[in-house]
Amino acid sequence: MTNTTHFGYQTVSEDDKVHKVAEVFHSVAAKYDVMNDFMSAGLHRIWKAFTIAQAGIRPGFKVLDIAGGTGDLSKAFAKQAGPSGEVWLTDINESMLRVGRDRLLNKGIPTPTLLCDAEKLPFPDNYFDRVSVAFGLRNMTHKDVALSEMRRVLKPGGKLLVLEFSKVWEPLKKPYDVYSFSVLPWLGQKVANDAESYRYLAESIRMHPDQETLKKMMEDVGLERVQYYNLTAGVAALHTGIKL
Repeated sequence: MTNTTHFGYQTVSEDDKVHKVAEVFHSVAAKYDVMNDFMSAGLHRIWKAFTIAQAGIRPGFKVLDIAGGTGDLSKAFAKQAGPSGEVWLTDINESMLRVGRDRLLNKGIPTPTLLCDAEKLPFPDNYFDRVSVAFGLRNMTHKDVALSEMRRVLKPGGKLLVLEFSKVWEPLKKPYDVYSFSVLPWLGQKVANDAESYRYLAESIRMHPDQETLKKMMEDVGLERVQYYNLTAGVAALHTGIKL
């Protein structure tokens, strides 16, 4: 029997989801950052800056940036970790990873980049001081497996940071829905010539676990001191957890 999962609001086989998510990000990679600025009115930069501050990277740290895409977090982490540190930019999508790698090289940051699946991380146990995933967890088929892998590669005392769209404050729900399902696909068509991918992104946000559910998922894989910060009335949330 084929296992099924969600691709936005559709129910699809797990294998189909992998291919469909790949198609979305191959399609949007070239315009990803421009669209992020349009979609969030630049707020994604503030959310990422908050995440970078909470990460507290110090010189010499080993850092893993999962689903790092165009490299925003890796760029900041690499500067903070310095030449004695080690920052890996990883993504399951080759188009996104290529954009991120080229951007970092253009800024003189030759950090290692690797095409890899967050559910099967090719790193040893207890290796990284910090692991981050920004706007990537909701696209993963087995989120619990991915979170468990993230914990596995963390050193004792290391921190996981999960930045993701989340459940918006109730009074804002209606205008947020109008924006997500009407304005967003229209913007996607105008800017990236791709309305469908942005319709999927809006749906995938609705299917993602809310703040408390994700907190419990992180605790269930063995992370401690899990907490979250609502950003912009819950449009996004940053969850952090420690491996003890």
